[in-house]
This record gives sequence, structure tokens and C-alpha cells, in this order.
Amino acid sequence: MRIIDHVISGQASDGAGDGGRTSDVFDPNNGGVQAQLRLGTQADLDAAVAAALAAQPAWAATNPQRRARVMFAFKTLVEQNMDELAHLLSSEHGKVIADSKGDIQRGLEVIEFACGIPHLLKGEYTQGAGPGIDVYSMRQPLGVVAGITPFNFPAMIPMWMFGVAIACGNAFILKPSERDPSVPVRLAELMREAGLPEGVLQVVHGDKEMVDAILDHPEIRAVSFVGSSDIAHYVYRRGVEAGKRVQAMGGAKNHGIVMPDADLDQVVNDLAGAAFGSAGERCMALPVVVPVGEATAIALREKLIPAIDALRVGVSTDADAHYGPVVTAAHKAKIESYIQMGVDEGAELVVDGRGFTLQGHEQGFFVGPTLFDRVTPQMRSYQEEIFGPVLQMVRADSFEEALRLPSDHQYGNGVAIFTRNGHAAREFAARVNVGMVGINVPIPVPVAYHTFGGWKRSAFGDTNQHGMEGVKFFTKVKTVTQRWPDGGATGDSAFVIPTMG
Repeated sequence: MRIIDHVISGQASDGAGDGGRTSDVFDPNNGGVQAQLRLGTQADLDAAVAAALAAQPAWAATNPQRRARVMFAFKTLVEQNMDELAHLLSSEHGKVIADSKGDIQRGLEVIEFACGIPHLLKGEYTQGAGPGIDVYSMRQPLGVVAGITPFNFPAMIPMWMFGVAIACGNAFILKPSERDPSVPVRLAELMREAGLPEGVLQVVHGDKEMVDAILDHPEIRAVSFVGSSDIAHYVYRRGVEAGKRVQAMGGAKNHGIVMPDADLDQVVNDLAGAAFGSAGERCMALPVVVPVGEATAIALREKLIPAIDALRVGVSTDADAHYGPVVTAAHKAKIESYIQMGVDEGAELVVDGRGFTLQGHEQGFFVGPTLFDRVTPQMRSYQEEIFGPVLQMVRADSFEEALRLPSDHQYGNGVAIFTRNGHAAREFAARVNVGMVGINVPIPVPVAYHTFGGWKRSAFGDTNQHGMEGVKFFTKVKTVTQRWPDGGATGDSAFVIPTMG
């Protein structure tokens, strides 16, 4: 059976500690175990940090233009290996090939942003801040930093993190999800092939033991995390207590507000992808739809049912499938338990996706598309993140009621409004208590040169991911005040702080 190792000092490593613990990596399409992952120890992390500490100073001293050339070369290699990477990703995650390619492409867009690092790292300069005094600032790397990434985007989110961090001159230690670790390992190999020095990008595998080791390690200066909200809060608290800079992105329950004037055919088409694409395993999925007014609700439901019935669930390599299996048997059981919870709470189960099987793949982790109507905000199934192909309809009587639903929810990652009314859209965008807003855009993930981050329990920390916020997170500012006395100075001219005279 294939063994998946760490990547330390640019090479595959079976670990530096006594270790011995492994984790199964499944193929969600058939339920079988396809690989064994070595789970790391404190000793493995120490070896990775030691290699990073040795490599980082020279990498930071490499001029930004040369660092950018490595990013350009990496981008080219990923594009050349796109098919291999997509099939590898789909085989462990379960998403269809088209979604896997989208996963990789969205990560590459941040790599493209990082290719502009010579410009992004430029500081500020003031000439003549005082008599003969100039002041300038520079952005410098933190040193050794780390990323802890989730299973649902095993290519995109690692590239969001390490692309910016490495371009800024840091060494990066990546702990990917143990559920689908092969693509992160392959990305590290391609980075090395692109010319990245050994030790600048390390991959260590593990579970909570490795997460805690990263959070506690005194040489790791910053940690970026994406995962569930409870774990994000834990990571943020423990990392900050250890003196680290931490950004921790959590869960979501994104709403789609459908105004009476919306194009319902377009809304239904958008919901089919946003609610059910990638089996709903996306923190920017749209699992709640809020029709405003009874007539809107009736018409939307009438159009949604045949659209959901037309969705094709298939194996990852089925080019005609709209989505594939979920990542593990445990996650399938969790999703189906939430469906039963919704029934028990009194929501109307319009389309039931439980018990779905695919001929020839009966052991696969498949969940059929599910639709609930007449869901209320008091229901636990509404309050919590399901992270599966389940769409809940919450009816609202007015714009104000629809606005309150996402604003009052514990999560605040993304939200969308569907309308032809510019005033309503503008009012909604200004007032809604959510971090990312789409106007007739169902999944409002910002482009790479903007920044990604939610509000409330969807994000812990003050700095978002990628864009200039990412550059700020992975650098520290140094400000220099300088004066060059002329050769004839006798000491009569005393230094005056610029603000004093």
C-alpha cells in the first residue's frame, strides 16, 4: 500500500521520531483505503523547524524579484501538471474533476498575486521629515511560519497561505488535512522543482498532536488556519497565548436572499451549483435560501424541485456528474444525522438525499441532494453548519426580516442577494453583518488581489487571507529615521525629533 511521508528539507521523510502512528486515506468513491499516512511527532516538527531556520535567512536575503521568479516557475509547473493534480485530488477528496481543477486554479490565482511581490513589499518614504532627516519603512519576513489547512480545498488553501508567506521571504511549514494529503505533498515537490531552496517549504502530517506542537513551538512566529469554528477558536486562543500571530478562519452558514424581482431561473441555476457543488463541502457554499414574500417562496420552490431532481451524483471521474461523494463515511453519517434532525425539528423535508447509492459503488460515501422548506431560525439544523449537499429554505416576509437572518446568525462568512433593484442591493451590502457579500453572485469569494475573511465566529484574528492583508500578516514593519550629518558639523546642531520643531 502506498505510504505518504512528510517533506522535510525538500525530501520525503518517514519521520524523525519513534512515531509509528498512521492514518487511513480513503477513496470516497468506493470506500476503500488507498494509502497510509504517517502521523508526525514532536521530533518530526522539530526537524522541520530546524531545516526551516537554517534555510530562511538566505531565502529572506534573496531579492524579491528572484523570489518572484520561483513563483512564476511554480505556476508554470502546476499548470503543466494540472490533470495529474486534479485526478489525485479527486481520488482522495471525492469532488469531481472540474471542481478539483477549480480548486487548483483558485490557488494559482494567489500564486499569480505573489509573483508581484517586488511591488507589494515596497515601503513608505518621507524626505525632510525634519532638518536633514528622512524616514522610511520596510516590510520584513517574520521567519518561520506555519499553515494548518482543511480537507475541502487541499490545493487552494495551502497555496493561499504558502504562496504569500514564501514570497515575502518566510520559511513555511504546512500541516495539511490527514484526509487528503497527497496534493499538498505534490505541490511541495513542484515548489522544489521550481527552484525553491530546500527547507523553505516543509510538509508535516498529523492530527491534534501535531496541531498542538505547531501552536506551542517557540520558533514558529505565525500560524494561519482554516477549519471548523470550534477548532479555529481553539487554534487562535492557544496560538496567541504562545505569543504567535494567528489568523483562524472558521465555519459558515451562508444565506442567499431572493427578492421578489429576482430572475428566478438564474437563481435556481446559481443555487444548484452554490448549494450542491462539491457536495456542499465548502465554507462559501450557499446552504440557506431566503425567499422574500410568500409568492416568491412558492415560485422558487416550484422551480427548485425539478432542478434538484436533475442533479447527477456520480464518481469523481464522471464528466457528467454535478458532484461526487463526501470525504469520509463519518462525514456522510454526520450529514444524514443533520437531515434527521431537521425532520425531528419540524422542517418540511421536500427532497430526501439519505440512503443514496451508486450502482457499482455501493460502498462509496455518497449523499443525495436534499431540500428542506419552512425551516425556522430556532432550529439547531439551521443554526449549525452541515457542510453537505443540503439546502434549507427559510421564508421571510420582508426585506428587513431577510436582512436580519444572516446578520443575527453566529456565522458571518458570506451572503448573497438576488435582485434587479440597485437600491435594495446597495442597502443590503452596507447593512448586513457579514464579511463577504455577493450581489447576484452566489459564491462571493474575492479575487486574489482582494482579501478573504468572514466575521463573527467565521474568523478569529484581525487580518484576512491573501491580498495585501496576507502580505501584512506574514511580514512585520520596521521604520527607520535617519540623518547624515555633514562632515563639518561641530556638534552645535542638536538632534531634534521631527515632531518637536
